[in-house]
Amino acid sequence: QVQAVESGGGLVQSGGSLRLSCAASGSIFVLVAMGWYRQAPGKQRELVAVIGSGGSTNYADSVKGRFTISRDNAKSTVYLQMNSLKPEDTAVYYCNVEVLSGRTVHDYWGQGTQVTVSS
Repeated sequence: QVQAVESGGGLVQSGGSLRLSCAASGSIFVLVAMGWYRQAPGKQRELVAVIGSGGSTNYADSVKGRFTISRDNAKSTVYLQMNSLKPEDTAVYYCNVEVLSGRTVHDYWGQGTQVTVSS
C-alpha cells in the first residue's frame, strides 16, 4: 500500500506564490510518475502537471509558464512551484502517484490541500 500526503496550501494574494509538496510512502517498488491535479467548486478534477521517472514534464495550458513541477527521487517527493497566481487557480490540489507493481500500474491519491487566491 502507498500513501501520499500533500502540504503547502494556503491563502495568497493574486500575483503571489506558493510551493506545494507531496511525499509518497509505503511499499514503493517502482515509482513511475507523479502529478498534480486540482478541483474547483462546480468543476471536474483536471490535470495541472505531471513528471515522469526520467524527469520529463507536461503542463496544462492554463498553468504553463507559471507553474513548475519537480521531484526528489531519494525522498519520493514531488513539488509544485506556483508563481503569478490568479483567483482562477483557487481549488483543492491533489497529488497523484503511479506505482508499478508486477505488470500493473496503480494510482494513489493524496487527501488534497486547499489553495485560495484572493483578488
